[in-house]
Amino acid sequence: MDFSFTEEQLMIQEAARDFAQREIVPVAAEFDISGTFPEDTLRKAGELGFMGVEVPEEYGGSALDAVGFALMMEEIAAADAAHSTVISVHNSLYCNGILKYGTEEQKQKFVTPVASGEVFAAYGLTEPQSGSDAANMRTRAVRDGDHYVINGKKSWITSGPVAKYIMLFAVTDPDAGPKGVSAFMIDTEKHGFACGKTEPKLGIRASATCEIELSDYRCSVEDRISAEGDGFKIAMSILDDGRIGIAAQAVGIARAAYQASLDYARERQAFGAPIGSFQMIQSKIADMKMRLEAARLLTLKAAWNKRKAAATGTRNTTEASCAKLFASEAAMFITHAAVQIHGGMGYSKEMPIERYFRDAKITEIYEGTSEIQRMVIARQETGLR
Repeated sequence: MDFSFTEEQLMIQEAARDFAQREIVPVAAEFDISGTFPEDTLRKAGELGFMGVEVPEEYGGSALDAVGFALMMEEIAAADAAHSTVISVHNSLYCNGILKYGTEEQKQKFVTPVASGEVFAAYGLTEPQSGSDAANMRTRAVRDGDHYVINGKKSWITSGPVAKYIMLFAVTDPDAGPKGVSAFMIDTEKHGFACGKTEPKLGIRASATCEIELSDYRCSVEDRISAEGDGFKIAMSILDDGRIGIAAQAVGIARAAYQASLDYARERQAFGAPIGSFQMIQSKIADMKMRLEAARLLTLKAAWNKRKAAATGTRNTTEASCAKLFASEAAMFITHAAVQIHGGMGYSKEMPIERYFRDAKITEIYEGTSEIQRMVIARQETGLR
């Protein structure tokens, strides 16, 4: 097996590492405390091509592959999970979906300004009463001539308060179940769109998240993505890509916590010796390293398999879910161990360890909880529902 990376993949990894350490690390704690959206650094990320890694150059992207995206995401997340959350949504959930299912006009209109970092974008699937049960959505889109009139609420919308465009899913045929859902492009500057309060979150605090509401919002038929009724299929397909991004994010958070723990175990003295010489600490270090490497390999495998799945017309569901499930749980294990290794300092905001711990938790929840991932994997493997 060949585990080497291409020159282009290594270049984006190096560029992302340099940018993250130089621009993000110095401000990450400040943004975490304030909860302020880091607009300036994210616009710089867009200028470097990080907002559209897999987007073709003609639409303002970097024209790389999913492996390059995963490498970039790990570097950004190792510096700050909040920045990486916004970048993941832009790449995985937003740009990928329009590139897969949009028309040429839609790609030019909705992808180009987002991939280049000119404007921010979001993905609107979750509702107050339907998270993992995405088929239970209540947002309605009713055809009215050349427009759809959309009414409803969406919740937990990453970048909702700052997004110019949102890919939103709404019910067009209430009697058709999942086949009655359609996808629409929403311009948040138009009449009928409103944001609710920004959510006060445990972690990834600088990635602005809010509830949105549409009241008689008129969406042109031209801004519907694919055919009416294709929305649920589109949403689930996009989540396969999104889970690779969250897996890479989890790996980045875990790597930062592991490296900090390794450094601390070498430097911290207790009973006349570095704590890293004690067997209990060594056991933690070994378990952390094992999970980190396994998580990274599963993530890279899912990223690599994405191209194969696209070429054969199949989905990358099992690989993406395995990567997301294992990496997110590895991140929680590793950040928890990092707090223990650092002791009181791990609990203090003077060090980033407690931030890693808080940020890691969301990776087990969004874009499909760990429970949902296990269900997805089992159903794919058994063929049973």
